[in-house]
Amino acid sequence: MNNLRAAVFAALFLLIGANASYAQDVTLTSRDGAVEITGTLLGFDGEFYRVETVYGELTVDGTGVLCTGPACPSLINYVAEVSVSGSASMGEVLMPALLEAFALRNGYKVSRVSISLTEFEYHLSDETGQTVLARFSFYASNSDEGFADLLADEADIAMSLREIRPDEAKRGFEAGLGDMTDTNRSRVLALDGLVPVVSPGNPVRSLSPLQLAQVFAGQIDNWIEFGGPDAPIALHLPAANSGSSQALEDQLMKPVDREFSAETVRHEKNLALVSAVMRDPFAIGIAQFSETGNTQRLNLTGTCGFSLAASRRTIKTEDYPLTAPMFLYFPARRLPKIAREFLAYTRSPSAQIVIRRAGFVDQAAEEIPVNLQGDRFVSAISVAGDDIPLSELQRMTNTLSPMKRLTTSFRFQTGKTQLDAQSRSNVQQLARALEAGLYDARRLLFVGFSDGEGAAEGNRKIALKRAETVKAAVVAAAETANFEQLTLDVDAFGEAMPMACDDSAWGRQVNRRVEVWVR
Repeated sequence: MNNLRAAVFAALFLLIGANASYAQDVTLTSRDGAVEITGTLLGFDGEFYRVETVYGELTVDGTGVLCTGPACPSLINYVAEVSVSGSASMGEVLMPALLEAFALRNGYKVSRVSISLTEFEYHLSDETGQTVLARFSFYASNSDEGFADLLADEADIAMSLREIRPDEAKRGFEAGLGDMTDTNRSRVLALDGLVPVVSPGNPVRSLSPLQLAQVFAGQIDNWIEFGGPDAPIALHLPAANSGSSQALEDQLMKPVDREFSAETVRHEKNLALVSAVMRDPFAIGIAQFSETGNTQRLNLTGTCGFSLAASRRTIKTEDYPLTAPMFLYFPARRLPKIAREFLAYTRSPSAQIVIRRAGFVDQAAEEIPVNLQGDRFVSAISVAGDDIPLSELQRMTNTLSPMKRLTTSFRFQTGKTQLDAQSRSNVQQLARALEAGLYDARRLLFVGFSDGEGAAEGNRKIALKRAETVKAAVVAAAETANFEQLTLDVDAFGEAMPMACDDSAWGRQVNRRVEVWVR
């Protein structure tokens, strides 16, 4: 290692020595004085320096150099600085709850310092409370602001209720942040749902996604169309630059080529939206599942009679179509050690309990016995016919009835072979569980299902291929798992167990899935 480090320093010395006119604020000198690296200090994580030089950004191991210059950090009283920006829903409730639990678990003293309505800091100190070890600075605004700060190198972590846009990922790559669409550049911290809500006095109890899109496009503007009172519909949505609104645009409006009505009242805070709907008997809004207050949640229905209600279980399994994964994004550079430890903690079982207590949907896998899935098997019976014979339903029942379904499900991006964001996170979650031996001596069955478009046998083959793809992804991610201790199999039943109607894009998307069953 020392020989390699010396070779790297020697190569850097030849490059950097060629131009001494570059503006510097630090100089890193090797312990023997033979090599110097000069440049602008971008960061120090307690172990490594990041320095911008005329030849690009360099990362240098601090144990092999001495730092001189006005920007050199203190090595004696080093305080890790971590900047977090983005979604207010995550920044105001979820992240503080996790940070406080992380501090308690590791014996740190924690204090909060408010700076403004949207900015605050968490200070983590040693057990005496006298020495500050880390400072987490939060800017709780919206997903757009979070990504803007991340791309401008003004934030170490971005919080978002939507995936990064292609143009944002492109700018991030050009800025040297790495491929922001890569699995290692983001993770799903928790889950939430986007739920249509009305005043408790409103008699309407369900709408189809198409009807919901038509309402928020202003094409249906009176409750009488749904058997309600003869009164105009008042529309309420989150702020246009929020991740929630952008997720709704992607999931609800774009699939049916609709745009939100200009008459919609926008709200910066979810609580303000819920309060406005509560006060107006003729209002409808789309709120976060974690905070619907005393409003009446509407179920999502279809013309074939299927109905889906938002719940912890349907959001966790993605059976409910309007899910809102809560993302953390970070660049391709080292974060301070305490930040890396915190991010590792957010995936732990104890963190999942904190997430659930904070009102959000955690990602801990739960096992659902068959006797709690009667409605799903009823759906299977209802679609039986020439394409799905009784023998196939019997095979499915005989295969699955001795097993339990995991809430860990997998779905693919619309029109693509890649898994969607939540499913990519589920691959990592399940892989870590396998590595930890949680399913040793058990059998896991990856079961593929499809929509009802096309020939039944062709759909079953497509579903089987998807199940094989998911299994392969999990096996590849579980690098240290002992696969001799468990059994992994695949099967498929095609269109035999629909979760929604196939007459809409969202319904077909819900039906195309891979489930995991365990015994």
